[in-house]
Parts: sequence; C-alpha cells; structure tokens
Amino acid sequence: LLAAGGGWLAGLGLLHRCERLPTTTEWGLLLAAGLGLLGLLLSGRRHAALLAVTCGLWAFAQAAGRAEWRMTPELHPAWELRDLELTGRLDSLPVAVTGQGGVPGWRFELAVASVGPVGAALPPEVPRRLMLLAYDGPAVMAGERWRFTVRLKRAHGLANPGGFDAELWLFEQGLRATGVVRASERLQAAPWWGLDAARQRLRTAIGQHVADPSRAGVLAALSLGDQNAIAAADWAVFRDTGVAHLLSVSGLHVTLFAWLAAACVSPAWRRSPWLCLRLPAPTAARWVGVAAALAYALFSGWGVPAQRTVLMLAAVAGLRSLQLRWPWPLVLLGSAVVVTLADPWAVMQPGFWLSFGAVGLLMAAGEPPGRGWRAQLRAALHSQAVATVGLAPLSLLCFAQLSLVGLLANLVAIPLVSFVLTPLALLG
Repeated sequence: LLAAGGGWLAGLGLLHRCERLPTTTEWGLLLAAGLGLLGLLLSGRRHAALLAVTCGLWAFAQAAGRAEWRMTPELHPAWELRDLELTGRLDSLPVAVTGQGGVPGWRFELAVASVGPVGAALPPEVPRRLMLLAYDGPAVMAGERWRFTVRLKRAHGLANPGGFDAELWLFEQGLRATGVVRASERLQAAPWWGLDAARQRLRTAIGQHVADPSRAGVLAALSLGDQNAIAAADWAVFRDTGVAHLLSVSGLHVTLFAWLAAACVSPAWRRSPWLCLRLPAPTAARWVGVAAALAYALFSGWGVPAQRTVLMLAAVAGLRSLQLRWPWPLVLLGSAVVVTLADPWAVMQPGFWLSFGAVGLLMAAGEPPGRGWRAQLRAALHSQAVATVGLAPLSLLCFAQLSLVGLLANLVAIPLVSFVLTPLALLG
C-alpha cells in the first residue's frame, strides 16, 4: 500500500514537471506500458517496485488525459480581442471590483451555453468556462442567464519567481480565457432554489445588517467561504499575525462542523434499538458527520481546502467502516491519494502540503498525557508549538514569510474563531 500510494503521488509530480502533454505516439506507448504492467500484477507478481511503477504510470496518464480535456476547446488567437456574443449562466458569486477612474464593476465566472461572432458566419470555439469583467453595468447575480457581447483573451499571467502564478490558478479553476463585457442582456433570473443564488442573497443580507464592512467581510468569509469580502488591509493584518488560515472555510472549520454533527447524532441514535441493530451508532454518526461536512463545503463554495477536508473525512470514515486499522502514515497517504484522484492539481497548491504536513506532525507528536484543565492547556500549547515550528520551513518555502507572533496569536485566535465566531456565524 505504501508503494502504491507513493508511486501514485510520484506519477502526478512527474506530470507537473513536464513542459507539455503527451503526443499521440506517446499516448500509445503509455497505454501499452500500463496494460503490460497491469497484466504482470494480475499474473501474481506482487512486487512493491512493480506496483509503485504501475500506479505512477496510471496516475500520470489519467491526470494528463484530464488536463487535455480541460484545455479543450482553446480560444484561437485569431478570436482574441474581437467581439463575440456569448450566452451562459453565472457560475460563481460576483465579486465587486473597481476599474480605472473608480468605475464600479463585477468579476464573475460564466458557464458558456452558446457562442456566436458579431457580424460573422462561423461561430468560433471558446472554453467551457470563462472569467469576465463587467464595468458600469447592471448588478448581476449568481445563477442568472445572460447574453454578453465580450472581448476575450487566452489565459495569461506573469511568471515571476516567488510571485502569484495567475495562469496556473486559472487552469486549476477550469478558466481557460478571460474577457471584458461590452454589452449585456439578462435572459433569465436565477432560480430561487439555486445554491449560488442563496449564497449571494445571504452575503447581501450580511452586508446590509452588519454596519462595519470589516466585520461583515469576516462573517461572509467564515459562513460562505467568500474571502473576497475581506479587504486587502485586513488580509495584511491577518497574514502578519499568522491567522489568515482561520479566516476562510478551512479544514479545521469543516472538521469541527462534522464533529458537532456526529456528536449530536450519536446519542440520539443510541436511543433506538431498531436503528442500532441495523447500523452501529458510531458508524452512523461518522457518516452523518461526513454528510454534514459535505453540505457545509458545498454551501461555502466548494473551495479547494473544503474539498480536501471532505475527501479526507470520507476516506477515514471508509477505513473505519471497513474496520481497517491502518497506521497513521498509511491513513494520511491514503487520504492524499483520494484527494489527488479527485483533483490532480492539488499537489501544485501550498495548502495541500501545509494541510497534510500539519496533520502528519500532530499525529506523529501525539498529545501529552493527563487530565484536567492544566493538561488540556498543556496539550493545546503542545499542538500549537508542534504545528507552528514544524510548518515554519514549509511556510518560508511557499510564501517567503513567517509570522514571529503567530504562535501567540493562534493560541487566542484558534479557539476564538473555531469555537465561538464560526458557530455563531453559521447559527446567524
């Protein structure tokens, strides 16, 4: 199992180091090699190295195939910066932006339904999802159907060492082109039952009922996963104090929500002999917790950290349900394989390594023994020190910065945000 999981992650890493995707001839060689290795395994040759190479090859191939699908269709350079008429549905929460001269506008993602050029006969091919900017126009709402006249350009971004890779981020989000709206027409209102529309209505209500924009942004981030609601100056403070990881729907919040749901279900389930005879209470509580985590992650925008956490919780719940008592390194590796199977580009994100690194450090360190409030305080200090010191090299490598007051700030911020602010925000 260690060989299989390690080979899988190594195959994904190898693909991400390639400068291009396989050609048709190389695809044929990959398929032949994969089938040959699979045949050797099925014939009974269960060697660890053979298993690692086989899993790595299949990981490489499936991720390359999904990348090929994501990059097709591509906007042809001849259609860049020309007027195109697009019809589609708003596929994200619109974000308020300000253009040159203080002109207000919106940034949003569009799921394209149809396309046609203005004044030409043959419609071009455009990517399935786009990121658009609309300035000085009517307000837009997630889930609405619109007809836009836009000018598009292919996904480009600066590639400065240590800087934000905008092109990689667009690729990970499935956005293969960006554009500016020149004319618009609303075709259909958002359905009342739409999840994105409900999230936007709640964000609007928070903004209307909370007078302080900074606090409204924090509440929207904790309850809806809308990190764009937090101002840049506030983000700078959170980064400098090392608590920025708490001001989003992170793995800690999703896990806490799952734990609360399981804690509520377990005693109620035990009161019914009929239910307990058909499904043990711990198993039922575990899977109800996974379902609650999934619901919270979906309502918060299904961000990458929330996706990772739901998949990790589902993997652990599956192992427990199958009564497989794996050691913690194997559980962590299995969860990483499940996460990368759903999202092959997760290994390119610092949050992937920070999340698994933190969990691994805490599992390896364990907790100091003892009972009472002193033991609980000692355990909290121990866990925070292990995570802060252990992740410091990785944080410096990924972000080129480290908060010196992060240890003290997180001692206050983690319990306050996780056990007070987030539950109250969700309850509200």
